[in-house]
Amino acid sequence: MTDPVTMALSADDLIKAALKEDISTEDISTNAVMRGYKKGTVQLICKQEGVICGLEVFARVFKILDGNTQIEFYVKDGDKVSKTQHIANVTGDIRVLLQGERTALNFLQRMSGIATYTSEVVSLLAGSKTKLLDTRKTTPNMRVFEKYAVRCGGGHNHRFNLSDGVLLKDNHIGAAGGITEAIKAAKEYSSFVRKIEVEVETLDGVREAVEAGADIIMLDNMSVEDMKKAVKMIGGRALTECSGNVTRESVKNVISAGVDYVSSGALTHSAPILDLSLKNLHPVEE
Repeated sequence: MTDPVTMALSADDLIKAALKEDISTEDISTNAVMRGYKKGTVQLICKQEGVICGLEVFARVFKILDGNTQIEFYVKDGDKVSKTQHIANVTGDIRVLLQGERTALNFLQRMSGIATYTSEVVSLLAGSKTKLLDTRKTTPNMRVFEKYAVRCGGGHNHRFNLSDGVLLKDNHIGAAGGITEAIKAAKEYSSFVRKIEVEVETLDGVREAVEAGADIIMLDNMSVEDMKKAVKMIGGRALTECSGNVTRESVKNVISAGVDYVSSGALTHSAPILDLSLKNLHPVEE
């Protein structure tokens, strides 16, 4: 699970790394036109409809550069926003506003894009029992932000990383010598409080996974008809998850299968950004 507290514990180091990437020695453009301190303000404007996410990360960029920067938000994470909507003011040293602009927007646009895409997919699953999950197909070093964005969009988090849960995929099964052998080894190694999830691609694999005592069975790249048969075969003895090329365009096809969860890497690897902009920067009197 990725919540605001977990994200906050990781955020500063990641934000600082992004700032260092963008400002290796100095911001030459800003220093050329602004030689000293001058107070200013700039508006955060939304340029398309979507779900906003990452406001505190956006704010933290400026706070790291200058703790005196003031940010006033008119929306909160998870809110729907519309084109031309004025969603925040940022006030402080004009040099800081200019230096932090791109990094702050990069985080906010990326996270809002994921939240927006997730919200659209969740709406397509409305009325069904199936819950939407993300995957580990995230941008390197952005996982904590991207998984938080999935939750803001109404989705749910799968495991955060390799230390977070047992998921036996095809190569684990191949290494162990088979589904039964892999599940047996996992049960012997891991704590009793951890569930064992196993990926299967055939109905024979489903049968073997159930008999071996898997807690969760991932139906990978199966046809809808085979998924229906698999769910019936499992009969509630394990939770079911559908995976494999699930996108906004295809997700409705799996509803009739009756699986408990559907996981989609597209939520984080294919979501377009939400277009946002900092506009109307101008000096203000102290």
